[in-house]
Amino acid sequence: MWERGVWKAVGAEGGGSSEGSTGRGNGSECVAREGGWFAHPEPAPALRRAPHPALLLLRDVEAVAKRQPSNAVDCSGQRLAAVPPELPLDTGNLSLAHNRIARIPPGYLACYGELRVLDLRNNSLAELPAGLFAAAGRLAQLDLSYNNFSHVAADAFAEARALRRLDLSHNPGLRRVHPHAFRGLAQLRDLDLSHGALGALSLEALEALPALVSLQIGGNPWVCGCTMEPLLKWLRSRVQRCSSDSQVAECRAPPEVAGAPLFSLTEESFKACHLTLTLDDYLFIAFVGFVVSIASVATNFLLGITANCCHRWSKASEDEEI
Repeated sequence: MWERGVWKAVGAEGGGSSEGSTGRGNGSECVAREGGWFAHPEPAPALRRAPHPALLLLRDVEAVAKRQPSNAVDCSGQRLAAVPPELPLDTGNLSLAHNRIARIPPGYLACYGELRVLDLRNNSLAELPAGLFAAAGRLAQLDLSYNNFSHVAADAFAEARALRRLDLSHNPGLRRVHPHAFRGLAQLRDLDLSHGALGALSLEALEALPALVSLQIGGNPWVCGCTMEPLLKWLRSRVQRCSSDSQVAECRAPPEVAGAPLFSLTEESFKACHLTLTLDDYLFIAFVGFVVSIASVATNFLLGITANCCHRWSKASEDEEI
């Protein structure tokens, strides 16, 4: 409803309904101001005086004049346990941050084709339903930081082809990123995987991001073994065009490089990963094996003779006593 220059959505708890589609959940309400919807801390009254028709006409004129492509809906910090069931169809910026949301229903974004920014940080999400972004062809920014993700599945964001910024930081249980996790994100420019539990990252996952210019991977327990070498080479080759916090990313294992900055590792650090045997090495191994075999046969022969002599000596001693 229109009240003192504010278009207010009254949900079920307020006893009324707005003339436009609104978002409401768990006792919170969203308020629109000049094209933007914002969380309202107080419940709306059940009954309000109907606006004058002239005000309705003025509102429509102002909406046409002032509406921007990214109409904002802010339901952050409302202690929501579930996503709001209904939102304005032209929502362009949706913030559900700082709530208690643990699950998003399949197809939740199916009706919001104008959505460009989705903020889901600081919730309790552990996974995303398949096909969530099927209708989100304009989604450019997605924030999933401070959640409970343990892995990123293959093609998790493949349908969000316009995505330019993806934040998966501060997921303390994030241990695995599938090699095809970012497939289809040809426009992604900013990827944040910092402060998780990643020990390794497939190079194939990053090679699927040709437009990447910013990568954050610090704060993870990286295992700087032989499998790290391809990733490190890729990072070095992208230093000029891809800003990265790899300079502050540190190795957690193996013990000999624990605590060392990732970029401090050189080709010498991975020299043992490329050891190959020459013909001389194989000949030496064969010779050693032959010598060991001869020594083993000789040892067994001597042990047999010794045992036989002991047996004869014992028998001779018994005959003398008799």
